[in-house]
Amino acid sequence: MRQRVAYFPDSFHEVNGVAHTSRNFQAFAERHQLPFLCVRAGSRETVFEEHGSVQTLELRRSFASVPMERDLAFDTLFLRHLRMVRLRLESFRPDIIHITGPSEQGILGAIFAWRMGIPLAASWHTNVHEYAARRAEWLTRFFSPRAKEATERTVQDAALNATARFYRLAKVLFAPNDELCTLLTNATGKPCHLMQRGVETNTFSPAYRTRPQDDKEFVLGFVGRLSVEKNVALLPVIQRSLESRGITNFRFLVIGHGSEDALLKAALPRAEFPGVLKGAALATAYANMDVMVFPSHTDTFGNVVLEALASGVPAVVTPDGGPKYIVRNDETGYIATDEGFPDAIERLLREPTTLARMRLAAREYALHCSWDAVFERVYDAYGKLKN
Repeated sequence: MRQRVAYFPDSFHEVNGVAHTSRNFQAFAERHQLPFLCVRAGSRETVFEEHGSVQTLELRRSFASVPMERDLAFDTLFLRHLRMVRLRLESFRPDIIHITGPSEQGILGAIFAWRMGIPLAASWHTNVHEYAARRAEWLTRFFSPRAKEATERTVQDAALNATARFYRLAKVLFAPNDELCTLLTNATGKPCHLMQRGVETNTFSPAYRTRPQDDKEFVLGFVGRLSVEKNVALLPVIQRSLESRGITNFRFLVIGHGSEDALLKAALPRAEFPGVLKGAALATAYANMDVMVFPSHTDTFGNVVLEALASGVPAVVTPDGGPKYIVRNDETGYIATDEGFPDAIERLLREPTTLARMRLAAREYALHCSWDAVFERVYDAYGKLKN
């Protein structure tokens, strides 16, 4: 008998990795007719719905919500929903409550796990501590290099310690890669299991490429939030470096939105900025890329990297965070330092046989990833907890 899971995601409708994983988690429960209650925040009126074995309770955010990003906010009055959530939980009778972080939803889930004596599971999807250090750069940029490094390290350590205290409330933890699992276990003393991410290989495929075969322009793609923690400031640096080498037959395709939008548009005048794309438009955009350029140092996994590989697009990523576990160096792309990004891109641009080989290898790798396999492992971990 499968566990009855009450799931409290940080985000569901937004454009980010947590929301993408959460939508697929609910879809997995629907496909397999598993008892599943998803309690989430939204902008519409509070509503409860049932879809077969799956129930959803969407709670409206209030006017007191504090913006965190363009499409993310923290509702300071979210606890007003306590009574409604309690009634739904009492009716659903979950075996496990699963939260995805210290958001208003996560706090609500942790409260009810404690009040009702239900085991709490918590998955780590965002490197909050590294994000905090990056966001401190508005101040530390005025410091000396030594003071800047020390201050950002202090901010990062403090954020990690605060977040770890919250995660210690859980009986079992999940993270998208082995490195983070080790970090979490060391910081909390709790067991941690992998909760990686999958990809829809029918949705993302090289078959959606629409560019003419005689198009000689090289398309460098980026998909994600245009914010400081994604290290998007490296994109103009890459452009200048390639141009200094006499390479001009390329352009950037930058998909997403965020606080660095205006800066990038000013620095990349030849780039395309279509904003946020979804569905067929996003699949076509991926397939029309030649290389995925993803310079983030803080991503815990990198959904967009896996989607690019499924589209037959090799990726260049940093040696930090989760994407390095997706990209196989010199097989499905390159793992490079910030300074090494232009070299890696130049090699792919100048060696069409290497690019063709990597396109095939990228697609082949993605075909072995599936959401069902990801969530089956999560339920296996639930079972071990119950026993």
